Amino acid sequence: MLNATHDESTKPGTAPVLWRVDDGLTGYAAAVAEMEAIAAGIARGTAPETVWLVEHPPLYTAGTSAGENELVDPARFPVHETGRGGRYTYHGPGQRVAYVMLDLRRRGRDVRRFVTALEDWVIGTLSAFHIRGERRDDRVGVWVRRPEKGADVEEKIAAIGIRIRRWISFHGIAINVDPDLSHYAGIVPCGVSDHGVTSLADLGIPATMADLDLALREEFEAVFGPTH
Repeated sequence: MLNATHDESTKPGTAPVLWRVDDGLTGYAAAVAEMEAIAAGIARGTAPETVWLVEHPPLYTAGTSAGENELVDPARFPVHETGRGGRYTYHGPGQRVAYVMLDLRRRGRDVRRFVTALEDWVIGTLSAFHIRGERRDDRVGVWVRRPEKGADVEEKIAAIGIRIRRWISFHGIAINVDPDLSHYAGIVPCGVSDHGVTSLADLGIPATMADLDLALREEFEAVFGPTH
């Protein structure tokens, strides 16, 4: 597999990617509307490629492969249907969501390599906190081993779900910093019932959201190119 920094699908465009961080909690429906507007602007050439970092209030989202039986407690939090790939996932305070709106027409038009680059971004970011994130061929997202819980125990620390329209990406990644992990009990996260979820805090890493954002930006630039 090619290193992401040399992968044609992650070749930097002609201009730096706009890096945007919003404070407070961002409503999900408003975020989707804004993402779609930005993606449409990128397709027209009137908006820059953008990475947008937010936190959401507690909610569940259903991807295009979500099964009805995977929504265990539908009354617990609002549920949003979404056009991204994947199944049910949770968003909430203490989780960093990074929406990634990039022009894949300039980055190789290769969705598989783009997803690999997103995984590399997350794995590189976690390594800044001495966490070994790993990908799995049969499970989406980024996983960490928990040998203290058992020889074969693995837990998910980051989710990845994207949508491509006119070769412009949107949606993106979510990394657990210090969310309430009990909120995942209302769904079967990403359709995986035999593995748990974790966070930086759960792993004993006392990182702030600002700490994660700094690592995210540095690693994004290593994989995808400069930001401003």
